[in-house]
Amino acid sequence: MDVNQVLENTFSPDAAARQSAEQQLAQAAEVNFSTYLTTLAQELANEKANPGVRQAAGIALKNAFTAREYTRLREIQMRWLQAVDSSAKDSVRHLALQTLGSKDTRAGQAAAQFIAAIAAIDIPRNQWPELMSALVENVGEGEDHLKQASLQTIGYICEGEDQDLRDTLVAHSNAILTAVVQGARKEESNMDVRLAAINSLSDSLEFVRTNFDNEGERNYIMQVICEATQSGDSRIEASAYGCLNRIMGLYYDKMKFYMEKALFGLTIMGMKNPEEDVAKLAIEFWCTVCEEEIAIEDDNAMAAAEGTDLRPYFHFAAVAAREVVPVILELMAQQDEDAADEDYNVSRAAYQCLQLYSQTIAGDIVQTVLGFVEMNLRSADWHFRDAAVSAFGAIMEGPDEKMLFPLVKQGLTVLVGMMDDPVVQVKDSAAFALGRICENVSEAIDPEEHLPGLIGALFGGLTSSPKMASSCCWALMNLAERFSGEAGAQTNHMSPHFQESVQRLLAVTEESEADSQLRTAAYEVLNAFVASAANDSLPTVAKLSEVILERLEQTVPMQQQIVSVEDRITLEEIQTSLTSVLLAIVQRLEGEIKPAADRIMNVLLQILSSVGAKSSVPDTVFAVVGSLANALEEDFAKYMESFLPFLHNALGNREEPGLCAMAIGLVSDIVRGLGELSAPYCDQFMNYLLQNLSDKSISNQFRPAILQTFGDIAQAIGPHFETYLSVVAQVLQTAASVTMGENAGLEMFDYIVSLREGVMDAWSGAILAMKSKPQSLMPYVESIFAVLSVISQDPNRSEALSRSAMGVIGDLAETFPNGEYANYYSADWITAFIKETKSNREYQPRTIETARWAREQVKRQIAAAQGGQVA
Repeated sequence: MDVNQVLENTFSPDAAARQSAEQQLAQAAEVNFSTYLTTLAQELANEKANPGVRQAAGIALKNAFTAREYTRLREIQMRWLQAVDSSAKDSVRHLALQTLGSKDTRAGQAAAQFIAAIAAIDIPRNQWPELMSALVENVGEGEDHLKQASLQTIGYICEGEDQDLRDTLVAHSNAILTAVVQGARKEESNMDVRLAAINSLSDSLEFVRTNFDNEGERNYIMQVICEATQSGDSRIEASAYGCLNRIMGLYYDKMKFYMEKALFGLTIMGMKNPEEDVAKLAIEFWCTVCEEEIAIEDDNAMAAAEGTDLRPYFHFAAVAAREVVPVILELMAQQDEDAADEDYNVSRAAYQCLQLYSQTIAGDIVQTVLGFVEMNLRSADWHFRDAAVSAFGAIMEGPDEKMLFPLVKQGLTVLVGMMDDPVVQVKDSAAFALGRICENVSEAIDPEEHLPGLIGALFGGLTSSPKMASSCCWALMNLAERFSGEAGAQTNHMSPHFQESVQRLLAVTEESEADSQLRTAAYEVLNAFVASAANDSLPTVAKLSEVILERLEQTVPMQQQIVSVEDRITLEEIQTSLTSVLLAIVQRLEGEIKPAADRIMNVLLQILSSVGAKSSVPDTVFAVVGSLANALEEDFAKYMESFLPFLHNALGNREEPGLCAMAIGLVSDIVRGLGELSAPYCDQFMNYLLQNLSDKSISNQFRPAILQTFGDIAQAIGPHFETYLSVVAQVLQTAASVTMGENAGLEMFDYIVSLREGVMDAWSGAILAMKSKPQSLMPYVESIFAVLSVISQDPNRSEALSRSAMGVIGDLAETFPNGEYANYYSADWITAFIKETKSNREYQPRTIETARWAREQVKRQIAAAQGGQVA
């Protein structure tokens, strides 16, 4: 293999050449990982090599140590630890460190990323003890490019997500601080070096808590950062404010002195900085202050209830409000009329900050904001009109509703009038402010007085400009949700407006020239209106189903008319929107959808037959089919023969995880709907599900869902499940044996909790299925109690897991009513587990009720064994 040529081809414009190069590299890594790493490291360090080739070598090296899946990442790390001899490791490390000194900054940066990837493995195991000292020495004595690359390396290492690495880095805090603070000082003349140091300091803050606890060290760190906010280089100033944000989030309890002496003034000055990046990060400092104080209030409320220690709370936001809030309000008037919806600028940062400020200091913000609103609501400058409208909407969460009610009642008519402003940005902000009112203070809206004008204004805005589509639709959805009344109510406040609203939405979505964003948003509103429809609006929903089906049928022949990628995207957006509305209709009409079922399944099958392989439309189609199966129950059986091929293909399609996951959930919907009628299809269902479980390449997220589906199949087919019981029991025992490794992260923790929930759900279904044949369960009772015991000892178990476990305890006792397993039920841990679940105040009533029921079943089990009666 010509390594130079292969690396060059990795960034070739020819896709085939790129793919071939990537395959050759992957093959070389598999054949001899040690040689692969050494060869690439030599190419990375080669000063005579093409810069692009060096960068490609660095990327390939970093990728050799990267994986999305936790298990795959561990395999890669073990390969470095076990398959690469010590001399090769030393050579690779030396070459990577040597490359940091390259005058080719791209090679140096690639080396920095590669070193960080190795460090994530070596540092926790103390296998590269000289790394940190070498980096510190580089920063202290190296040339500027070496300093910069070494500081970037420290930053990349500190960004690592591996928990073992993060735990170990605490021991290196002195070395890390020595390097980054030295590079960040005002005495450093090279601004690129200083920027790299400030960035790395920000990344390292989590690991230097011991240093931060030392007042002298803390003072020096804060001095260096505060000086950096005044460096004159906007990049460094922005990074320094970002650093202050992280410090406030990590070390709030130590910030009182610095807030009083420097940070109030510095951040207000930073917010007024003409450089947008600097101003945004200075604004975000106050966002962080507010977020932290909101969290402290929540924590302290819980601590007070539990009688534990309270966190320090300095009321920074309230103290600074008189100076900070007026600046925020002025900054909200710096809108860019050409900004796209996703652009994050000073004006939007200020709006976000005002929202958080309102949630933090509540009613104390109202007078300042109202003064600004009254002064600018009629301003000739649209920027200030827009800011005034936005500010009013921003404070709709935080202050007491009783304080907001009169303001909303007084201001609602004015806001509705602002929907006619000549500037579209102002109209959009008015629509969004109305949405905030609907979301947070809906009780201030009088249905008789306000709803007609409010709905009319929002529909008027919806059709006036695509730019307003998102805000108007969000407001309309909030209206539908807030005024829907109780689920299944005969009528609600939206009923008088329901039919006309549906007609207006259909008109908006029917226009051939309609903006795609507008059309999609309007269909989302239609979903919300259908989902919130009262019973007296169901005839309109039934008629709507005919319109939606007709439109959906019209899209099928359009597949043959596609001539471009844009055409395909547009068609798929329309089909997804229409099937989403159809889903809402089926869910709302439930069994009343039966007259339209044949037509629905016919068009859905046509769509599945015509869409492309990578289309997202089948996801929504499957959701509709699932809801239809739930609605029709046994009557769904007549569609199984024609639908099964699509379901089987999706179950076996592991290359499209989203579709495969939908298919797994759909199996549950179908068997729950069909009940025992699903038995003829279960052999194939079980085969696909078991194949997916045994495939090591499949994502862990699938496994809990598959186990839960076993439980649904068992409940559906009852005693017929005995055919699969031994295989499923073996699978469940294997799943139950998965435990947290020493180096497992949060992702693995969540997976194990979900996996155990799946195990419990599966056993619950199997136990219920075998009630008429309890002897079939006897070989597995011991293993069921074993996993229950493990769950009972887990202090981090979820409520859902506790509830499922209570269900299994009760179901199993009920299945053996003669006290056959009283010796298990007499164990102290069973009593303690039930009591702990039953007395948990944070659990929902149904969980507590399940625990009480389980306790009764346990009492019966023990009493039966003793030949007595339950007291």
